[in-house]
Amino acid sequence: MRNASFIHTQQQVLDELKDVTRRLNWHWAKPGMQLQAVRKCRGRKAGEPMEKLKVVEIVSVRREKLSAMLDDPVYGQEECRREGFPDYTPEQFVKMFCENMNCTPDREVARVEFKYVKEAA
Repeated sequence: MRNASFIHTQQQVLDELKDVTRRLNWHWAKPGMQLQAVRKCRGRKAGEPMEKLKVVEIVSVRREKLSAMLDDPVYGQEECRREGFPDYTPEQFVKMFCENMNCTPDREVARVEFKYVKEAA
């Protein structure tokens, strides 16, 4: 199972408020794949443990320009909510994403919809 970092949205994942994520270069992502959501994958100090959050399963993957959230305000606002930022405008979300990922709104991203996998009791 691959790890997937949610450093910017770890609380949203823990609270299960997020069911969509946008990622650069996730050409390998396919529906049905399970991922271990973690706080962060890269940039950990020597000996720093991998902090597991939740297990998620990919429901769907499609590629779209980040600016699609700006082109349709209704879609953009719903996507902000699904990304775990219900109080953000699409403009705020796209700006934050671009700053964190060092990209521009015309960048094609993978829009990954997922569900949380319930752990066996």
